[in-house]
Amino acid sequence: MDVDTHAEELASALGVDKEEVKEDLENLLQYSVPVDEAKQSIRRKHGGGGGGDGTPESLDVADLTTEHDNVTVTVRVLTKGTRSIRYQGEDITIREGEFADETGAVSYTAWQEFGFEPGDTVTVGNAGVREWEGSPELNLGDSTSVALENEELPVPYEVGGDRDLIGLAAGDRGRNIEARIVEVEDRVIDGRDGETEILSGVIGDETARLPFTDWDPHPEIEAGASVRLEDVYVREYRGAPSVNISAFSTVEELDREIVVTDDAPSMSIGEAVAGGGLFDVELTGSVIEVRDGSGLIERCPECNRAIQNGECRSHGSVDGEDDLRTKAILDDGTGTCTVILDREITEEIYGGDLDDAREAAREAMDRDVVADAIAAELEGGEYGARGSLSVDEYGANLNADEFAPTDVDPGERAHELLAELGVGP
Repeated sequence: MDVDTHAEELASALGVDKEEVKEDLENLLQYSVPVDEAKQSIRRKHGGGGGGDGTPESLDVADLTTEHDNVTVTVRVLTKGTRSIRYQGEDITIREGEFADETGAVSYTAWQEFGFEPGDTVTVGNAGVREWEGSPELNLGDSTSVALENEELPVPYEVGGDRDLIGLAAGDRGRNIEARIVEVEDRVIDGRDGETEILSGVIGDETARLPFTDWDPHPEIEAGASVRLEDVYVREYRGAPSVNISAFSTVEELDREIVVTDDAPSMSIGEAVAGGGLFDVELTGSVIEVRDGSGLIERCPECNRAIQNGECRSHGSVDGEDDLRTKAILDDGTGTCTVILDREITEEIYGGDLDDAREAAREAMDRDVVADAIAAELEGGEYGARGSLSVDEYGANLNADEFAPTDVDPGERAHELLAELGVGP
């Protein structure tokens, strides 16, 4: 439904001017207020109470779309998380997680406590539907009813929030993990209520490492500690999943030590890119091109961004500071990504340091000679790269911590490929 349709239905039900209702509705939607909640707010404003407009439609989860308004579903509660958000200038506690039935799973946000827990089977009546991260999400508000069912609904999904780190994805809510604090630091940020102290760092388990933020610093979060974290949520940070610990999370020190993997998961480039970003991953492929912006570059002294012709996107005209960088396109046949190599790794490839690069550029009167030398060294070779992968509308980028040639013989690899294709002796 579009705004006009919602406004017309509300105006008719409330007996008020449609244009006034439409203006109120557009103002609320502009601030990302869910449609169902916005409509209820307008009803209350005009004395219409919090009831829905029309009979809720009973649906399977697989049939839910953002075209639906008020719906009824019978589902199993998979997860439940608690979080505080700033809503119309007030701090509000919401519950969020996933429901499922035999046909599919759907995320939900409950704007009040309905009393259900993971594992419960419930019938949710008069719930709104909105779009969240490209998919339908159920909104449980003032007009929603929740009834506990006696018979358990079997579902083809895992009930409960326990996950290994490798199994976490941006958008997860109500997750429980057991991990070791690999790195941690105190930071002060400019939060929604002014200066706020937080903890941030890296956690790890047997499967992966991920960044984390503790928004309400817990004393158990200290370097080397093995802890169980309950009711955490996962956001995307620089293109990769990041664990968020809130005031509603519980942190319990374990009586055993979590072993943290020294290895990053090894994936094909296509698989890694399709996953939408990873904090620590290992990719292997051939360097097919060294991109522009490699070699001897200049950075802004204020923000450290690469600049061109003395101009920074954020700070305008600046006196740039020299640096070395490589941007190499890695291809393994399943996909491509740009591997970004810092000064230290670039110096190893180039065979000289920053001063050597400056001297070579002066002698040739051309800074591009440095990038040309790096390209001559890398292009056509097969390399393994490990680092943090981010994916956005501009493509995939791996900020590499490690980068080295593989020890696979090209002839052997060619024979393997021919065998896979069924070609050759």
